[in-house]
Order: sequence, then structure tokens, then C-alpha cells
Amino acid sequence: MYGIAHAVVTSLGCSPALGFVHSGHELSFVMDIADLYKTEIGIPLAFDVAAQDEEDVGSRTRRALRDRINETSLLNRCVDDIKRLLLPEPAGPAAGDHQDTTPGETSDVVTLHSDGGRQVPSGVNYGGGDDYGDSLW
Repeated sequence: MYGIAHAVVTSLGCSPALGFVHSGHELSFVMDIADLYKTEIGIPLAFDVAAQDEEDVGSRTRRALRDRINETSLLNRCVDDIKRLLLPEPAGPAAGDHQDTTPGETSDVVTLHSDGGRQVPSGVNYGGGDDYGDSLW
């Protein structure tokens, strides 16, 4: 569970040390996220595997956990929970504002300042060829 939580936390660009419940550890946030699912997935699964047979408990547990992670879409749930925890709630539109996002979706718009004092979209290669035009600068 900690490995899954660590993979999701780092892939989203979050700091693994950012702790809310756990603190003072380099993986505090990872432990916080893993604990969200431990009682629902990890603990019942451990008892189920232990009740089956005493042989090869370790590998059976790993396979069962892999299957449960896929069944419950745990990676997607982790991503959604982290976003809900860290991103601000979208504010309601002000009078006359046009809302480009659907309800429940947040907009993360990053822009760059051009030499002309205007903001231009990020994520565009403005460094080569004639693909950007002179109107931006």
C-alpha cells in the first residue's frame, strides 16, 4: 500500500514529506494517503489470505493485493483523493463570468508573459520556426 501511495504522490508532483496526520518523516504524506485505504483494502485482505492456508502467505498476499488494487481502481481513487485534498474548491462563477469547466472539474491554467506585456498560453514551443507568428511579441 505504501508503494502504491508513494508512486501516486510522486507522479502527481507532490512532496512525500508533506504530512497532515503523520509528521516528522520523509514519507509522511505517503503514510497519510496509504492509511485512507488500509482499513478498507489491506486489513481485510490480510485476514482473508491468512484464513485460506499457511503455505506461501507472502506471495499469495501480494497477488491478492494486486488483484484488489485493480478491482477497486485504487490508483484512480488515490489521484482523486489527493486532488480533492490539495486543490481549492472551485468558486462559483461571478455575475457575467463564463465558466469553461464542468461542475466538479477545476481549471489549472498556466500562462507566460510575452515581451509585449500580454499573457500567452504555456506548453507551446515559441522558440523555433514560424509556428507562433509575430502577433504574440
